[in-house]
Amino acid sequence: MHALYEIQRCMREYSWQSMDVRESISNQTDVGLSLTKHVALTEAKDSNLFLPPSSTRELLSLITAGSKGPTLDQLLSFLKSKSDDQLNTFAAELVAVVFADGSPSGGSRLSAANGVRIDQSLSLGNTFKQIVDNIYKAASNQVDFQTKAAEVYREVNMWAEKETNGLIKEVLPPGSVDISTKLIFANELYFKGAWNETFDSSKTKD
Repeated sequence: MHALYEIQRCMREYSWQSMDVRESISNQTDVGLSLTKHVALTEAKDSNLFLPPSSTRELLSLITAGSKGPTLDQLLSFLKSKSDDQLNTFAAELVAVVFADGSPSGGSRLSAANGVRIDQSLSLGNTFKQIVDNIYKAASNQVDFQTKAAEVYREVNMWAEKETNGLIKEVLPPGSVDISTKLIFANELYFKGAWNETFDSSKTKD
């Protein structure tokens, strides 16, 4: 939930006071909480669940940017947004402010990255590529799923491991990438900070 609180903090700190921005923040917070509630209800009670709503919203916004017709309408409705332009504008603010790494100035370390892999048989429109590269700061590559699916699988997992400082070594499970794969949208979120109040490690358990 860190990113949701960061959005609200930034609204106060950076004076994002326009009606459109306040509405976007409220809507995206509602979407994030709804997603979290849905996943929490479907997961086992004793599971160790970590779901950053901001990551899910980022990926859905990326998909929205490349969609049209009924798919676009459904995504905009779910994300409570009036247009893909509104989503992209909001995403640009998040990437620049909320996901800024504060570690160089002694703050928390926060790293967020998006990646898009698309089969070489499909075309990546110039407008969509510009949005992916410039707004979402995502690494976009055309790959060969037909003859090099195993290589793409390893490359995506290596990308996730690098971006999360070695904490996530397998973002894609074995067998998840094959000749039928056409697109991979990936997101990682790495956070490292210090507790304001430390806790007694003897009172924790695995």
